Amino acid sequence: METYLVGGCVRDQLLGRSVKDRDWVVVGANPEELIALGYQSVGKDFPVFLHPESKEEYALARTERKTAPGYAGFAFHAAADVSLEDDLKRRDLTINAIAQDADGNLIDPYHGQQDIEDRILRHVSPAFAEDPVRILRIARFAARFADLDFTIADETRSLMKTMVNSGEVDALVSERVWQETERALAEPAPARYLEVLRECGALARIFPEIDALFGVPQPAEHHPEIDTGIHTLLVMEQAARLSKDTRVRYAAMTHDLGKGITPKDELPSHRGHEENGVPLVKALSDRLKVPKDYREIAVHVARYHLQFHRAKELRANTILKLIKSLDGFRRPERFQIFLLACEADARGRPGYEHKKMDQPELLQAAFAAAANIETQPIIARGFKGEAIAEELTQQRIKAIKSAIKIYH
Repeated sequence: METYLVGGCVRDQLLGRSVKDRDWVVVGANPEELIALGYQSVGKDFPVFLHPESKEEYALARTERKTAPGYAGFAFHAAADVSLEDDLKRRDLTINAIAQDADGNLIDPYHGQQDIEDRILRHVSPAFAEDPVRILRIARFAARFADLDFTIADETRSLMKTMVNSGEVDALVSERVWQETERALAEPAPARYLEVLRECGALARIFPEIDALFGVPQPAEHHPEIDTGIHTLLVMEQAARLSKDTRVRYAAMTHDLGKGITPKDELPSHRGHEENGVPLVKALSDRLKVPKDYREIAVHVARYHLQFHRAKELRANTILKLIKSLDGFRRPERFQIFLLACEADARGRPGYEHKKMDQPELLQAAFAAAANIETQPIIARGFKGEAIAEELTQQRIKAIKSAIKIYH
């Protein structure tokens, strides 16, 4: 029995990046032997075990055979006769198909080290085409390593397009799409994820509402980039700069979906796109089974992002209604996420990336002033029933007016 470090931990070591989790592959053993040594079986689909002391994952070397469309359509063979090279061959990218033995020697039959040096994302074998999730994974790795200028090998790009055209990508289940998308949103350059999916044609199949934005014009005086799809990518870049919260980034990704259905005879104007986008955000979120908090925040940003832009023109009672619509007093974090996503929208335009903006400060000041007004002193003054809520509203409006004076 021999054990090897494999996959991401070896890759990240070679890239000089910190290693979070270590994965191992076991060659020349069977499940019974590992259990006898004290390993705990945890694999559902194929033999994976936890080390009795370190609790790190050890998987038996395995091969796989395609049996049906989609990511789940595989039969696995894990036995003592499966070689390390056979196990590495079934992996997605060459940079993830490098192993390291106990003495620190690298086993690299598919030239992953060279691709790391050349900054290339390349599939290991034609078997890449059998699993549509790998399209999402390669887009996610492109988002992770964008700062290192990784590019996708020409033959891999071609294979990804073939997978889309053959319909293999249509077999993706919503849970896996969201799982990979949420992880991509957490990467340093989440916009790159969408770019790669669009380049191979997968964006139109998986996120048709987002794909529809490309080529749709906006007024040049407000949007020097003109193209709504390009604007969405720029907004995602700004969201990544402003916050690591993936809810901010998801809301940034979906905030302008309404512009994709603006009648052509109204372009480049997009009157009413905020409310028009709400059903599209809901439909996309429902289809991918996006968590409720992501969905709700994205809907609020789609519906109210123009109020953020016009904050200096808003009356105090309108600002209060906005805060209440977001349930901001009970859930202040949600209001902060809303402000960040809207600021990303405002900055997602050439020349606006670092421009001084009063809207975030104004709305923060308004929120703080309104939140500082409490109910108990109002009750202590003798207000009862509906009069309590009315007095609370009036005091909050007054506080907001005072807080935002300096911005007018």
